[in-house]
Amino acid sequence: MGTEATGAVSASALAVRAGAFFDLDNTLVQGASLFHLARGLTAHGMVSRLQIAGHALRQVRFRVFGEQSGLLDDVQEHALDFVRGHEVTRMQKICEAVYDDYLADKIWPGTRALSEAHLLTGKEVWLVTAAPIELAEVIAARLGLTGALGTRPESVDGVYTGRIAGPLLHGPDKARQVARLARERGLNLAHSYAYSDSANDLPLLSLVGHPVAVNPDRGLRRHARNNGWAIVDYRGTRRAGVGLPVAGAAAVGAVAAGAAAAAVHWAGERD
Repeated sequence: MGTEATGAVSASALAVRAGAFFDLDNTLVQGASLFHLARGLTAHGMVSRLQIAGHALRQVRFRVFGEQSGLLDDVQEHALDFVRGHEVTRMQKICEAVYDDYLADKIWPGTRALSEAHLLTGKEVWLVTAAPIELAEVIAARLGLTGALGTRPESVDGVYTGRIAGPLLHGPDKARQVARLARERGLNLAHSYAYSDSANDLPLLSLVGHPVAVNPDRGLRRHARNNGWAIVDYRGTRRAGVGLPVAGAAAVGAVAAGAAAAAVHWAGERD
């Protein structure tokens, strides 16, 4: 494990409006949320397996070859083809079922404990993901988070067009949306935290005063080590609380006991 959490948030930090921003896949949820969304969509007859397969192929190409010319544009153009013509309300209901049926038991206990500790210390806690906003909002609501930022499918009269309303919430665009949210809500980014598993989120992680690499890929782990960022990795176990840094484990106990306050403080914090 990399840098560990120690101590408690200083009194001065509590007077500052700050946030904690969590990526979704492999950070808050074990694995890929879109895989489980696809399971739900096919189970409820909203899309066919062939449609999902075509979408998955584009995602694989993007994952393998990265942001090469044309690939990101192709993903953005076709990312929501499979919901074209379907009603938004139906999608929202399916997302609720997807969480209850597939995702509820795939939340990393350690990451959830960190989100709860941040809430208890008065921070706004936001889920920030490239997944559709309908799924992101369900997950945020189920976990009691402040809210969610996600990719917004375009709809007309309550029916999806198959296009994205704005950019795919990925990489630099994710950071830009968080910066915009922080301005709107008066959040001090220098006192804020961000959590992600992917080097694709370096723009987001670099935006805040306290970046944390969670279950990091090779590129992010290397960058985090070179820059003295906190690193936590829960992949060695699935047991609740295992892999959580010392102060984080204490926070879990405080949350479970219904304590009125808890705190997370990463080594090197400058508050």
